[in-house]
Amino acid sequence: MHEPVTRFAPSPNGPLHLGHAYAAIVAHDLAAARGGTFLLRIEDIDGARSRPELAADFRRDLAWLGLSWAEVPAQSSRLAAYETAADRLRAMGLLYPCSCTRAQIAAKAVARGPEGPVYPGTCRGRVAGGTDVSWRLDVEQALARTGPLFWEDALAGMQDARPDLAGDVVLVRKDAPASYHLAATIDDAADGVTLVTRGQDLFAATHIHRLLQALLDLPLPRWHHHPLLVEADGRKLAKRRGSGERGSGGAGWGLAARRTAGEEGPALADALRQQRFPAGICLGPGLN
Repeated sequence: MHEPVTRFAPSPNGPLHLGHAYAAIVAHDLAAARGGTFLLRIEDIDGARSRPELAADFRRDLAWLGLSWAEVPAQSSRLAAYETAADRLRAMGLLYPCSCTRAQIAAKAVARGPEGPVYPGTCRGRVAGGTDVSWRLDVEQALARTGPLFWEDALAGMQDARPDLAGDVVLVRKDAPASYHLAATIDDAADGVTLVTRGQDLFAATHIHRLLQALLDLPLPRWHHHPLLVEADGRKLAKRRGSGERGSGGAGWGLAARRTAGEEGPALADALRQQRFPAGICLGPGLN
């Protein structure tokens, strides 16, 4: 087996928390165990939410944990690649512009998928674009072009690709040059990632990424979707709920807060490897 290339790809829209530490450690250790390479990629195209100064904190956090890595270009340096990929899909007749709001989609959706209400196809077939539109992938037409697809998860085994469950997803956002689906797929191929290691909350997204790889003639990696760290009530640790900020009980769950409070990073990393978590969090259930 070739030496694996894994990556940790945080967005600088909030401080890292213990869930990020666990994800980084899993990716780092999977590469290190086979003499591979662990990459750091900053996913910084989230508009005004991106805070460039946080990227330096992320590096300090990883070094504090005792991890070593090779850094690859941030997403903001790859906008031309995303545009080229989107243009290629448009030329295939697989992207269409959409001006629907989230409220309109929720009101008309008749099914719910892994990302929420499934887009009901209101704008499907639309040709004219504009400045205030997103661009969606016509998944039915895309699958007609590729035929059946499969992908492999190191923990869950072989999977039939089912991007249709999410409906016609957005690939080019109104407020950003690419959605997570398009950017992450392009980036992983450009960085030579052979084992895409991330949390189980992104398991369903992989169906879409597999389709994009087939359409854009990109290399096929393997995936490793690890369980998530969750709070006692079952909710995953999340930046949007302040999991990376200082909380009750000392430094809380934020890495920067724990680091500046004087905690030993390598000791914390070893505890996470052994699944010894601070009170109030635990490892969530695995996939069925």
